Amino acid sequence: MIADDEAWQAVLERDRAFDGRFVTGVLTTGIYCRPSCAARHPARGNVRFFADGAAARAAGLRPCKRCSPDDVSRDERAVLAAVAAIKAAEQPLALAALAGEAGYSPSHFQRVFARHTGMSPAAYARALMAERAAQALSEECSVTEAIYAAGYSGPSRFYEANEGRLGMMPSAWVNGGKGTAIHWAVVETTLGAMLVAATDKGVCRLSFNEGREALEARFPQAELIEGGTAFAALLRQVVDAVEAPGDFGHIPLDVKGTAFQEAVWRELRRIPPGETRTYAELAAAVGKPRAVRAAGSANGANNVAVLIPCHRVIRTGGGLGGYAYGLEIKRKLLEKEAK
Repeated sequence: MIADDEAWQAVLERDRAFDGRFVTGVLTTGIYCRPSCAARHPARGNVRFFADGAAARAAGLRPCKRCSPDDVSRDERAVLAAVAAIKAAEQPLALAALAGEAGYSPSHFQRVFARHTGMSPAAYARALMAERAAQALSEECSVTEAIYAAGYSGPSRFYEANEGRLGMMPSAWVNGGKGTAIHWAVVETTLGAMLVAATDKGVCRLSFNEGREALEARFPQAELIEGGTAFAALLRQVVDAVEAPGDFGHIPLDVKGTAFQEAVWRELRRIPPGETRTYAELAAAVGKPRAVRAAGSANGANNVAVLIPCHRVIRTGGGLGGYAYGLEIKRKLLEKEAK
């Protein structure tokens, strides 16, 4: 059974990813709901969580007529089946075949699938392959082996599919930065000691209270170079962005994540200084409103603090939530931007 605190947070965020995992019993009204029910939230003291509808009914509660917690719609079943088929398939599946299995026309099924996942079946399959490639590149002994392991028909298809994505070339992922020169420095800021590191493509690490040892752990095969003339100019831009928040979209980045992580990071960079978003709003912005927890994980996996402003994401109730470098730094960043 899910912990009560986690269940309550899912209810507050109306996280559809938890539908079917538990139901919310409201003792004052005598009903139980899905976690994502659109009805007004009850007081926390009036809520009890049950593993399923049967357990709630045994306690004398009845199902909510608004969200029908005991029902899984035909559309939801069709999408879940299609997702399972896409994940299991070795080759891309045709839209007509997926729609036929569901008993829908291709155009209607495409709309249904997009409404539930935020993307078309083809886009979902491409994102899945990209994530498999990123995982394989961290495990396989060569780039070519990783590309085929992810399901691509060849290297050219991999590079076509990933053109324009931020980050190092694939060989650097596998070999811990082997063959990559990374310039770095630790500078003092009003937020404390800040580590900045960059390849020739852009900033690959920005963190607080870290040094060379942290870089060596992340890029054990890279050539680490302290300072540098060209790097000094980039460093000044980064420090200015931290001390006087504004539009720093011109600062190049060299980061790499899964397709979903990179989508979250791009959306974070679109949040204007002085504004915040909740984890639920972030998930919705990338087209996956049900993936609130995944959006939170992607937010936490950010390797470039401030420039990818994960500090601008807060809890639905207004709490700061977590931050890798401590809530005091997060609070100071938000205060700077609010001014």
